[in-house]
Amino acid sequence: MFVDLTANLASELITRTSETARVQQMVQLSLAPVFLLAAIGAVLNVMNVRLIWIVDRVSAIEAGTAEDRAHEELAALRRRQKFASLAITFSSVAALIICLVIALMFISAFVRPAMGTLVAICWVGAMLLVIGSLIFFMRETQIAAASAKERRALSRAIEKQLDEQEG
Repeated sequence: MFVDLTANLASELITRTSETARVQQMVQLSLAPVFLLAAIGAVLNVMNVRLIWIVDRVSAIEAGTAEDRAHEELAALRRRQKFASLAITFSSVAALIICLVIALMFISAFVRPAMGTLVAICWVGAMLLVIGSLIFFMRETQIAAASAKERRALSRAIEKQLDEQEG
């Protein structure tokens, strides 16, 4: 019985997907999410390069190979590292969800239960993650663009805040 059901399902799926026009339509519909994936990939590349630089800078400061005043900026660097890491995480999850959207779009074209609501929910979720990622990235770049004096002041404020939370 299970073998017959599986064979019938496979036969029906092959029949439905054999329509070239239908497959072409699904490929066309998936182009927008694919372009978004490419854009997220480009932004991820930039964010990864920035994060690597921050991690290297923190390591140099902690190893004592950086200039003396650099220690004063360590807390700000760690905050930048946190924001960059969150931006990368949000972008990566968004990209995974967009891949899921593309897969669901193809599947929904060839199966009976409608998946439009699930596709829409996933798409909105992915967009919210992209927005969050860009906000964290913007915050990281704002700290990076601040003057050295402003970064040292920010570091002192962060350290004071951490001391108050611990004490």
